[in-house]
Amino acid sequence: MPEASFSRLRWQCRRGMRELDVLMTRWLERDWAAASSAERLAFQQLLALQDPELAEYLLRDASPCDPVQATVVLRIREC
Repeated sequence: MPEASFSRLRWQCRRGMRELDVLMTRWLERDWAAASSAERLAFQQLLALQDPELAEYLLRDASPCDPVQATVVLRIREC
């Protein structure tokens, strides 16, 4: 992935909630390079969510219906 695209993703990780910023940025920096194309797409889809919905997934017990997104959410929680 070109550096500009990675930088854009890093910018999108900046959220209204500090906790979300930290979790999303950590996953991006730690796991993006080794992630499959399906996991990368799932992460980008998660970035498109509004903060309240994303917080339900990452900070509470909710889980996305999509199995790949659910896997990414579990890995983000582990960060």
